[in-house]
Amino acid sequence: MKRAFITGITGQDGSYLAELLLSKGYEVHGLIRRSSSFNTERIDHLYKDFHDPDARMYLHYGDLSVSAHMIKLLADIKPDEIYHLGAQSHVRVSFDTPEYTGDITGLGTIRLLEAIRKTGITTKFYQASSSEMFGAAAPPQSESTPFQPQSPYAAAKVYSYYVVKNYRDAYNIFASNGILFNHESPRRGETFVTRKITRAATRIKLGLQEKLFLGNLDAKRDWGYAGDYVDTMWRMLQQDDPDDYVIATGETHSVKEFAEKVFAKLGLDYQHYVEIDEHYFRPTEVDILLGDTTKARKKLGWAPKVTFDQLIDMMINADLELAKKEKTLVDAGYTVSANGIR
Repeated sequence: MKRAFITGITGQDGSYLAELLLSKGYEVHGLIRRSSSFNTERIDHLYKDFHDPDARMYLHYGDLSVSAHMIKLLADIKPDEIYHLGAQSHVRVSFDTPEYTGDITGLGTIRLLEAIRKTGITTKFYQASSSEMFGAAAPPQSESTPFQPQSPYAAAKVYSYYVVKNYRDAYNIFASNGILFNHESPRRGETFVTRKITRAATRIKLGLQEKLFLGNLDAKRDWGYAGDYVDTMWRMLQQDDPDDYVIATGETHSVKEFAEKVFAKLGLDYQHYVEIDEHYFRPTEVDILLGDTTKARKKLGWAPKVTFDQLIDMMINADLELAKKEKTLVDAGYTVSANGIR
């Protein structure tokens, strides 16, 4: 039985990846931060108490800011594969918390690589790199496109990308960068623009919300389905040699187009509900991201399965169910907010 270690296991990608690895017979270990509130809802359906003889997923408290945690965990777990997904991953928030973003998103990677080097374990390492690293670079963007990061988050990811390549060359560590373009799902955090749109539109449809405030509607992104993309992470670590790959759909759509489609599918005109709030603009914007996946298609034998419209339908259907449950509670006299039900 192969053993995998996932940082960021409670996130969107971590939950889909855990599902995939468990389906392939892996024993899965995940890093979680201690919190007074539950933050494991994306993986609750996978969890079994460690006393259960059928349990194959185990969660470990730790923090990417503490090297000692990483060294001890890797020494104890001795994973065959490490998937480093954990990060402060919100681009706009990185402008508000640049130092924290640099520490976790950037230095967190080198702490893991150093833990591999110091423990001497034999493992394969996947780094979750980001299309945001390309920033202002002209599309389409491929593995040979120079990086032009436009945010503290993107700069931290560029740092991680290069230390992965450095440790690969200097210490012969099997370490690969997956340069994933935007990927979404019903499990996407509600502060990310795609989920923010589907969540708000379905609530507006049921009379639970009146307006949706967005930033730059003209920004264009290459959006795919997270469930498709985690498969590429696994494929990269099954190769004979480590390498770096761009993962994308090869299509680009604007935020405006995304919002327009979502509202139209619900029988609404987005122009009646969407308002612009400059608070959501970035100090430096990335105008267009469009991935060239020639290398991944050829070497990994991968191609996306879920289309742009199918992705939108999937997210709308899931958020409509949430909105219906919320409306039932509201109609019964309860107050529903981000802080819970009262």
